[in-house]
Amino acid sequence: MVFVDIIDFIGKVSIEACNNVGNVGLFLYDSLVTLFSTKPKIKKIIYQMYFIGVSSLSVIILIGITVGAVLAVQSYEGLHRFGAERFIGPIIFIAMTREFGPVLTAIMVIGRAGSAMTAEIGTMRITEQIDALKTLCINTQQYLIVPRIVSSTIILPFLSIFCSLCGIWAGYFMSVNVLGISSELYMESIRENVHLSDITNGLIKAVFFGFLFSLICAFKGYTTRGGARGVGISTTQSVVIANVTIFVADYILTSLMF
Repeated sequence: MVFVDIIDFIGKVSIEACNNVGNVGLFLYDSLVTLFSTKPKIKKIIYQMYFIGVSSLSVIILIGITVGAVLAVQSYEGLHRFGAERFIGPIIFIAMTREFGPVLTAIMVIGRAGSAMTAEIGTMRITEQIDALKTLCINTQQYLIVPRIVSSTIILPFLSIFCSLCGIWAGYFMSVNVLGISSELYMESIRENVHLSDITNGLIKAVFFGFLFSLICAFKGYTTRGGARGVGISTTQSVVIANVTIFVADYILTSLMF
């Protein structure tokens, strides 16, 4: 009986997961159809870019600086054992542009803007504001969803650039002024070992991350049920699912690119 209960539980979870994936797919399809068949709301896109991007800039800069500084110290400790301190520059540069820049940017934006996105749309759902918009013949996908997805997809690569640049600068400062690495050697090793693809691949990741997290957060908000408690549950689920999706997508993209 225990074995049958386990199989039954696995089946229910699998069916629910497939239903959720299918619902997200239909939601994405409706959003894409709306994006390419209606006039975009430029003012709403610009506002969302400001809310998601500019308002998150201070946090992104702080994260980039601290991660770059820690990465410099940790890299020096490991490379010093083998007398390879001259490679600290490329390690910091590549790590920030390929991984830490886009991934940490996505995580921070999900926590700050993604949760707010879900809570805002979810509150509109439970207070029947979305139903009121439909009654007024307003396309809710065009009005609520598409501007958020478009703005997140556009702005996240720029935030990733700022995070990476701040991390690289902090790593340079720590390496040269604290750890005693020659500035000429630091820059020369970067020029010799860093390629343009290291930068472009990180930006491509940021584009995918911006699209994925905004899609998930908007979907969870749009499908919120159960009053104020439902808004809290949807917000929590959107942050967790979006972060897990970012890590899975990061692995897949890294495998395809590198």
